[in-house]
Amino acid sequence: MNWTEITVSVPQEYTDSAAAIANMTVPYGIYIEDYSDLEIAAWEIAHIDLIDEDLIAKDRSNSVIHIYISECDNAAEALEFLKERLAAEKIPFEVGAVGVDDKDWNENWKKYFHPIEVGNRLAVVPSWEEYDNKDNRVILSIDPGAAFGTGTHATTSLCLNILDECVKTGDKVLDIGCGSGILAIASILLGAENALGVDIDAQSVKTAKENAEINSISANTEFIVGDLADKVSGKYDIICANIVADVIIKLLPDVAQFMKKDAILIISGIIDIRKEDVLSAVKENKFEIVNEACRDNWCAFVLKNISEE
Repeated sequence: MNWTEITVSVPQEYTDSAAAIANMTVPYGIYIEDYSDLEIAAWEIAHIDLIDEDLIAKDRSNSVIHIYISECDNAAEALEFLKERLAAEKIPFEVGAVGVDDKDWNENWKKYFHPIEVGNRLAVVPSWEEYDNKDNRVILSIDPGAAFGTGTHATTSLCLNILDECVKTGDKVLDIGCGSGILAIASILLGAENALGVDIDAQSVKTAKENAEINSISANTEFIVGDLADKVSGKYDIICANIVADVIIKLLPDVAQFMKKDAILIISGIIDIRKEDVLSAVKENKFEIVNEACRDNWCAFVLKNISEE
């Protein structure tokens, strides 16, 4: 399969807002080049203060967002939508588009994705890397391929931390907009009995199934192509929706029917400029906030339905 790579260059202070719009353009396949804190990050990650000269020469004032769109999607339409939304938010930008193939795509993921430790129990490890598990963490091995969800993005990391705190033995979990399957898979590894992931993107569902096989939990997971309304049935202890604000707002009127009496709904993917819009919809649809967490201008909330209390 061939891919179109769209690049968006924005002033560094607009990075989070532009990235949120990029995720609305396509629900998978973005990474961000931001060298504004290069020295600090190099020390925190590698404990070194010697940095390659090519990196030192990188532009610190701008960030570059890379977006990948498969040949089965309409890249031209996505590009126009992207430019329209950036202009509407008054974000200065420059865009470009080039064709890339699967090999380039996979190599770009590998350059920017390394093992990360999440919460008290979990470690997310790329399938192509080794990890020194000195703290005896639960290992979630993943190859994101062309699907969103590595654990490195703040939205996913927030959800993983919440799941680390909330998942109980025997829970049934529903992951709406499952992407790479990382949240559903993490739930099983943390003790849930079974997990269902649903996504409108067939490639994401294929990737999620492959990741379940990598982690030897295929028997406890199911991933299907579709949306909440026409594919999902039953009731769940935990529902995750790590998507974007507009989709979450549309989801809230219908999701309670899939929740057990004491179930929780985890919503994430909410950029801070859309926080109040989402909270208004939360209140309108009779949910209450039982926990919240924010990181890098992104917010996640744990909700409980109070319509029958």
